[in-house]
Amino acid sequence: MKILVVGTGAREHAICEALKQDAEIYSIMSNTNPGIARISQFQVASESDMEKVKNFALKNKVEMAIIGPESPLEQGIVNELEKEGIGCVGPTREAAKIETDKAFMRGLFEKYKIPGSVAYQVFDNYDDLSLFLDEFSEDVVVKPVGLTGGKGVKIVGEHLEDNQEAKAYAQHIMETRMGGHPRVVIEEKLVGEEFTVQAFSDGEKVIPMPAAQDHPHAFEGDQGPITGGMGSYSDKDGLLPFLSQKDYDESVKIMQHTVNAIKEEAGYYKGILYGQFMLCKDGPKLVEYNARFGDPEAMNVLPLLKTSMVDICQGIIQGNLSKADFEKKATVCKYIVPQGYPETKVAGEKIQVNEKEIDNAGALVYYAAVNQKNNSIYTSSSRALALVGRGDTIQEAEEICEESTRYITGDLYHRKDVGTAALLQKRIDHMNQLRG
Repeated sequence: MKILVVGTGAREHAICEALKQDAEIYSIMSNTNPGIARISQFQVASESDMEKVKNFALKNKVEMAIIGPESPLEQGIVNELEKEGIGCVGPTREAAKIETDKAFMRGLFEKYKIPGSVAYQVFDNYDDLSLFLDEFSEDVVVKPVGLTGGKGVKIVGEHLEDNQEAKAYAQHIMETRMGGHPRVVIEEKLVGEEFTVQAFSDGEKVIPMPAAQDHPHAFEGDQGPITGGMGSYSDKDGLLPFLSQKDYDESVKIMQHTVNAIKEEAGYYKGILYGQFMLCKDGPKLVEYNARFGDPEAMNVLPLLKTSMVDICQGIIQGNLSKADFEKKATVCKYIVPQGYPETKVAGEKIQVNEKEIDNAGALVYYAAVNQKNNSIYTSSSRALALVGRGDTIQEAEEICEESTRYITGDLYHRKDVGTAALLQKRIDHMNQLRG
């Protein structure tokens, strides 16, 4: 089967690896990702260039497309490809609003009384916003309505000193149309531990994957600015050290309610639904949704997939999704990034990747925002590559992953603490304290 994968990063590399046994892979990517390039027939072009993506798909007679990043979804790539008879793993522009329009998402929870929601308001003018924050006594989270690459959200107590500073940031969002909209969402600040559940959906059924926990802060000890994600881990039972089966099941029910509601408002949601949750004292609350695989969380689940990825994709498109089985292993993913990320000023630095030694260490490598030229690999200003260790315990997976970092050289950095016993215990203690 000919399958088109749209996207350039480690997430898309992981998708291609999951497909390669059963598919002839075609790729549209904005840089020459060395991992994707060697297992696909590819064209270097913007993933958001609708005409180029469509023409490439038609020229090569692809039978289905898998959309990796969010921007093409927002622009309606699925709508365009489906008009040409190409089935897609990815929601239509209308259904993708669950990610691309945070006001739509919160309104959906309110209208359909979906559990796990939070107190929120949407504003398009400073006067109303200022009055609301003057009267709201709790700390808040400020979010642009649209897409900002995971870097537009700011939280009082972490990035903002108080609700007065939140006012100024919200005004900045509206005035600059950050995320493409002159509107801002103000939400109550949730206290707990964040975690992710990703699920396959054919528009009716939701089949969940193992839970994972991302580490969005740039520096060790959960310090520094929010990034696209510095690493993540999952456990062999599909849960997390602080996450019970009951908490997980409640999260999946929230996602099933959401898919049902999207069907009523925007049609069938076909693709991957990524639920970012906060485990609070009284259970899981929905922070936000992504309309595609997470990055890095895709690298925790896809290497464990036992069911054919092609079969799953066909089930999504045809509306008869039946199962997705995963190997019972723990995983730890660590991102290797340029020094100074996410404020990296220099791009085009050459790095060395010893794939043979990484393989000998028992790890996997997934290339991200790098460019291959003349058999050499060069960094951009974003994340360079992800390493994944698998094991019977998180500790074993972390040790394999950390060992493999030795075989990448260059002006690079990674968070050594992702998946370590000390950081896991910090999460466990935090939840135990909250729940008494």
